[in-house]
Amino acid sequence: MAEITDREQRQIDESNSSGKTPVVFIHGLWLLPSSWDNWVGLFEENGYAGVTPSWPDDPETVEKARANPNVFAKKTLKQVADHTAKVIDQLDKEPAVMGHSTGGLLTYMIADRGLSAASVAIDAGPFRGVLPLPLSALKSASPVLRNPLNRGRAITLTFDQFKYGWTNALDDNEAQHLYDTYHVAAPGVALMQMANANLNPFTEAKVDPRNPDRGPLLIIDGEKDHTVPWAIANAAYKRQKHNESVTEITRIPNRGHSLTIDSGWREVAQTALDFVKRFV
Repeated sequence: MAEITDREQRQIDESNSSGKTPVVFIHGLWLLPSSWDNWVGLFEENGYAGVTPSWPDDPETVEKARANPNVFAKKTLKQVADHTAKVIDQLDKEPAVMGHSTGGLLTYMIADRGLSAASVAIDAGPFRGVLPLPLSALKSASPVLRNPLNRGRAITLTFDQFKYGWTNALDDNEAQHLYDTYHVAAPGVALMQMANANLNPFTEAKVDPRNPDRGPLLIIDGEKDHTVPWAIANAAYKRQKHNESVTEITRIPNRGHSLTIDSGWREVAQTALDFVKRFV
């Protein structure tokens, strides 16, 4: 298991010393923890302490990540979930947890471990039992899925691939800005684990929707998301709503997969913040 980084330790210590409730933000594929900086600022303005765990071996900056893309290869869902749980174990207070894309799936997994006081899964990747596979989702994943050897590789998207999967709801100028500012390589294996979840009974991409330790859950999805279309989010909701805890879903109009980092991020963050305030 990866060691807690100096940056993560500083955030843990600051959260514990503040006495505030922590909010743990989990990034997904093709991003770094810094993609949550705007969200951390908003939540801290509202009395929470932000914690942004890395995936194992995440470089500290986009520049370092682009200089060494192979560092992302072979990172599995369980490895990331285990590291995130290790960070949470160091917190004095039970946190709210939220994640985007693959980070949304990891949010489901962390909640399933009973480690979250409330959870928000945004454009979340599918877990075993979520059956829809819309064509847009398959096309968005095709840069990884089309070659089985990508399982052991770190994959970088072209701008056109990023534009289709992430920023189809934006103009080209903002799309290019987001690509230049945030995009880094990602482990092919994690995407393949999600894509194959319903074919592999031993998949790491699984949760128990009825787990009584899960806690309140909000699922958020962008109306125009190509990577995680509404059909996937709604199918996850239909499974999760069997839980005895609160389960809610909301669709953000006219937004694509970039909704946590684009110019409309604050609307999504406020939706998540309002939900967390109800329970934590």
